[in-house]
Amino acid sequence: MPTEKQKMLAGKAYQAGDAELSKERLKAREIVFEFNNLAPKFIKQRKELLKKLFGKTEKMFYVEPPFRCDYGYNIEIGNNFYANFNLVILDCAKVSIGNNVFIAPNVAIYTAGHPIHAHLRDQEFEWAQEITIGNSVWIGGNVVINPGVKIGSNVVIGSGSIVTRDIPDDVFAAGNPCRVIRKITDEDKDYYYKNFKLEQ
Repeated sequence: MPTEKQKMLAGKAYQAGDAELSKERLKAREIVFEFNNLAPKFIKQRKELLKKLFGKTEKMFYVEPPFRCDYGYNIEIGNNFYANFNLVILDCAKVSIGNNVFIAPNVAIYTAGHPIHAHLRDQEFEWAQEITIGNSVWIGGNVVINPGVKIGSNVVIGSGSIVTRDIPDDVFAAGNPCRVIRKITDEDKDYYYKNFKLEQ
């Protein structure tokens, strides 16, 4: 018979009050507590704690405290990852994040969900679905990403958006629910070279 952890990782209904899962969440919270309470100058030590916590990291990454997560081992981040203050990742399922991803303050990434019907919810059943974020993505402040969402590469998600469905590559998307506003093109690049006098 599968354990509650096996059910969780398989995307099936499970009970989070299970002793094994409770122990793993406590372990993650201990690491997160240490991370969040280190003095600002201890950059290397905070990075080592995240390497210990996350399932996968690359050479270049930086996460501003405070940070919160459930388990940590379901989080995989690519190279040149940056997260600003108050990132929350409920990683009951895998959260895969690509290279060159920038996350603004107060972003919430939720793989976890609960039954709509109170009868099952009152029995503390949960479920979780993976979230995938591609390469070269900028996620604006106060964005919520819901379970099962896939965000493509070269995407900008506007601040305050609630992402409930997949977002394709190369677009600006925003709103509640989040939807594609327009394609991102070379005209967007030219705008910055022209208006901010950047050298090409």
